[in-house]
Amino acid sequence: MIKLYIMTRLDIRKYGDPVLRKKSKEVSTVNDVVKRLAQDMLETMYAAKGVGLAAPQVGMSSRICVIDIDPDKKSPIIMINPKVISGEGNVVDQEGCLSLPELFAGVKRFPNIVTEYTDINSKNKKVEARDLLARVIQHEIDHLDAKIFIDYLPDWKRKNIEKEIKRRKKKGDW
Repeated sequence: MIKLYIMTRLDIRKYGDPVLRKKSKEVSTVNDVVKRLAQDMLETMYAAKGVGLAAPQVGMSSRICVIDIDPDKKSPIIMINPKVISGEGNVVDQEGCLSLPELFAGVKRFPNIVTEYTDINSKNKKVEARDLLARVIQHEIDHLDAKIFIDYLPDWKRKNIEKEIKRRKKKGDW
């Protein structure tokens, strides 16, 4: 039997939504529900012109994230229960987030990591990632651990971003 599936774009939760501050639960089985969520997350990420999206950003407290840093959007990675097992070096680069639209800041991350995860076919993977891919993986895993990139900023920078968010909410732009 062939399964036909229409992808759905999900609503991206914005900074301030409580689900973004809730640690995600491990996925015990890669079933049709998980597969559908991952495909919907990819559709949502592509529509928002992002390079990564974690399940909490669409209101689901599950350890799932999707990534595609390919400019042609032809190299999706679906990570279930991902974790960074090692990292080396430190580099500061600009980061943004679909949950904090059009807000960016320099964040220090490992430029080289080794990560483990389960893929959509229930296969365990171990991958070395560098540069942008390493940054995006760390950013998305942070979402699964209830962290947001502005948590890494000095207090004054984070407060400035939070003031901008309040200003946008007041104007109805959030």
